[in-house]
Amino acid sequence: MIRAVVFDVGECLVNETTEYGTWADWLGIPRHTFSAMFGAIIARGLDYRETFQVFAPGFALTEQREKRAEAGKPETFGEEDLYPDARPALSKLRDEGLWVGIAGNQTVRAGGILRSLDLPCDMIATSDDWGVSKPDTGFFRCVVETAPCQAGEILYVGDRLDNDIAPAVASGLKTALIRRGPWGIIQQDAPEADSLPTMRIDSLSELPGRIAEFNAAER
Repeated sequence: MIRAVVFDVGECLVNETTEYGTWADWLGIPRHTFSAMFGAIIARGLDYRETFQVFAPGFALTEQREKRAEAGKPETFGEEDLYPDARPALSKLRDEGLWVGIAGNQTVRAGGILRSLDLPCDMIATSDDWGVSKPDTGFFRCVVETAPCQAGEILYVGDRLDNDIAPAVASGLKTALIRRGPWGIIQQDAPEADSLPTMRIDSLSELPGRIAEFNAAER
């Protein structure tokens, strides 16, 4: 049975449109041009960070994050960037007795912002906190070590087959693939999108009912 649900951050709980738009602004690139190249890079199966190299060869993301902060333009997000179904879904799952966590490839700063939003969850952790990033299965070992149940009782919810679903499955977790965001849309027709995840969803509002059905069938 599913006893814990852990959510990815970007494009699962948080709409990253603003974040990537501000990166386009920082580079002096029209936002629609940056977005088009971003999608093209993902569609080719490349690391999204290659997008920055197209416009600024030698671009170092960590260094540029620090420069943005020094310039008073740090990466940020807030309540207005949460997907509308995020907070209600977290609340509903907790109300139904499930342990709820949030864990994604995020900076220490992003982790602080997430905690400041007072989201209804039992745990918030980032790759910077743990010192290991997805798709490394070490990230999911940290998820399992943190959750109060076994790996097979955890459902990891994410938008990416490569970074979220595949390594979570390899680590023994159950998974839910959400169809939204650049990766969720571009990867939606891949053969693994149907065969690999435990379930596919279009909205987080579907999760409580889908999990209840799954657990009822397991009894």
